[in-house]
Amino acid sequence: MPGSSPRGCSASPLLDNVPVINGPVSDEKPVCSAKGCRADAVWVLAWNNPKVHTPERRKTWLACDEHREHLSQFLGVRGFLKDVVPFAEWDEDGTGGPEAGDSAADR
Repeated sequence: MPGSSPRGCSASPLLDNVPVINGPVSDEKPVCSAKGCRADAVWVLAWNNPKVHTPERRKTWLACDEHREHLSQFLGVRGFLKDVVPFAEWDEDGTGGPEAGDSAADR
């Protein structure tokens, strides 16, 4: 269904650019990965496509409170969702965030 999946997915575009959390320092605030949403990121959705990634690899999407459930369901029904962590804890607990340059289209 159009407009209901994350940008960058081949079946339905919704995640064009997932901001880099762990990379060069930028004045830009990380924003939600849902298509057209410019709200501040509140959640990190860690995921992995087992057909493409090694088991320990974690890709990330960012979510605001409004889109957390939708993006989690999108990843969950595919068996990709591994963890949902508050954005502030993702930075503080040393998990490292996404690899530089990662985006939802990189699966």
